[in-house]
Amino acid sequence: MLCILVIIMYSQEISIPKEVKVEIDGMKVKVIGPKGQLEKEFKTTYDIKIEKNERIKVFSEDDRRKVRAMIGTIVAHIRNMIDGTTKGFTYILRAVYSHFPITVKVESGKVIIQNFLGERKPRVAKIVGDTDVKVSGSEIIVSGIDLEKVSQTAANIEQATRITGYDRRRFMDGIYIVSKGE
Repeated sequence: MLCILVIIMYSQEISIPKEVKVEIDGMKVKVIGPKGQLEKEFKTTYDIKIEKNERIKVFSEDDRRKVRAMIGTIVAHIRNMIDGTTKGFTYILRAVYSHFPITVKVESGKVIIQNFLGERKPRVAKIVGDTDVKVSGSEIIVSGIDLEKVSQTAANIEQATRITGYDRRRFMDGIYIVSKGE
């Protein structure tokens, strides 16, 4: 009796730039670049392996749709880590008001928004991680090397000025993300 074993393997690869150093220990990936270093441990229930030769290869012997999606997610995270340590990420937000001028300040890990819609109590947004927030006039610049922390900080600032109970077409006061990039 002849038995043929067929191993179906799904994999994706990422190229590593010359100025970036990548260390892999099981499912823990550490990326060191010119702007700093990022470390992330991927927890998955699927049998996914990460190898590093000249390129990073994320693969699994399972070819199911959920496993392929998880591999794509891990590859996207590693690519974002490489982009963050080489270029960094920047979100630009703009404060919009019609009557009451909004004052924005950065103090000890928090963004404080004062006089929003004439409110006496200031609204507070948390700065996540080592994200850098600068205020210049009505523009707020959020930058850093970790995309997840930069985008969460920008979302926290935008959510802090979310209004309910008003017609959004008429009351457009708030702080909104106007651009994002590297």
